[in-house]
Amino acid sequence: MTAPNGQVKGSTVASDRPITPYTVSRSVILRSLLLAAALALFGAPVAEADSSTSTNWSGYVAHGGGVDFRYVAAQWTQPVANCTIDPTTYSAVWVGLGGYNLNSQALEQIGTEADCNANGQEVSSVWYELVPAPSTGVRMTVHPGDLMTARVSVVRHRVTLAVTDRTRRKSFVKTVVDSPLDLTSADWIVEAPSECNGNGTDCQALPLADFGAETFANAVARTTRGQRGSISSSHWGANAITLVPGGGGPQYTGYDTTTQGESSPSVLDGSGSSFTLTYAPQTITPPITPTSPTQAASRRASSRAVARLQPGGRRR
Repeated sequence: MTAPNGQVKGSTVASDRPITPYTVSRSVILRSLLLAAALALFGAPVAEADSSTSTNWSGYVAHGGGVDFRYVAAQWTQPVANCTIDPTTYSAVWVGLGGYNLNSQALEQIGTEADCNANGQEVSSVWYELVPAPSTGVRMTVHPGDLMTARVSVVRHRVTLAVTDRTRRKSFVKTVVDSPLDLTSADWIVEAPSECNGNGTDCQALPLADFGAETFANAVARTTRGQRGSISSSHWGANAITLVPGGGGPQYTGYDTTTQGESSPSVLDGSGSSFTLTYAPQTITPPITPTSPTQAASRRASSRAVARLQPGGRRR
């Protein structure tokens, strides 16, 4: 979104004991049939997800060869940002489709932010974004501790983004026709947002706010073929992403990083639909790229002129 007044806004265990068919009760058979039907509908969870690091994303991504998604959803509690240590820090919590593939040029997402402004005050907000366009703020009041649900769905080129504050019983729904689209992944992410210049080509990941711990629950996705499941569904693969600034791995938007703080996801729960992200102080010092005074002044002036926040962004 455009920064007003120069401010940036922002798994299943099976027994190996043999059971003869003559000793299985009718109730056990019934439960087995129901379980088989449920797994066929939602997809059996896998043992564990792959893992990787990034300089600005943390959470889980569902993806797979030949798999396109048309729906993603989850719920979370709006974080309580700790603004007593480092002022002017940022964190974005969102669900979305796309943006994970190396060649991705698009990302459809919606979520909330928990930031700390220059006065050390916590600021919560709601936004959506259709990359490569910048994020757009949503006029919805949200406070730390509010229970939020969000979803993104796509039918052809019609994208519907929705978020609900269940604590305050307020909702926002936006449907747009957009192109291009990326449907190759479903994402559940906490991110260090980026500030970009006017043309969006020069972006910098901002310091990550201390959000404490954040839990995604009831995470679900659906493919364009109608397959539905949790993050760990057998219909697709899953990747756990740890945010480590300066620790290698892709940055999903921008060229530079000033991110201070790390974020790591827990293992998925037994249903494959819930996990917790935990903030930690930065342990790796990012490499410093020398910049001439002229280049630095030009970049600062450009950012001040048309600074905008991109909670998502395409992977570079």
